[in-house]
Amino acid sequence: MSYDVLKQAKNISVGTKKVTKMLEQGKAIEVLVAKDADPRLTIKLVSLCNKMDIPVTYVDSMKMLGKACGIEVGAAVAAVVNE
Repeated sequence: MSYDVLKQAKNISVGTKKVTKMLEQGKAIEVLVAKDADPRLTIKLVSLCNKMDIPVTYVDSMKMLGKACGIEVGAAVAAVVNE
């Protein structure tokens, strides 16, 4: 699945605040959103991606996204960052 994108990426950002910051700075090249994340957390982020023409990939769960990012807890969103 799309978790390979995260494993191959040199730089990733995890969490809504960090990902939003990367989007605003124009550094995010792809955003991954967990399907089971709270829509109140992700809706602004997804619309920002759409506005900026950044691809959004939906992944199965926060738990799996967190694991793919190498953290012990679930993650609602993660971004592949170009720095």
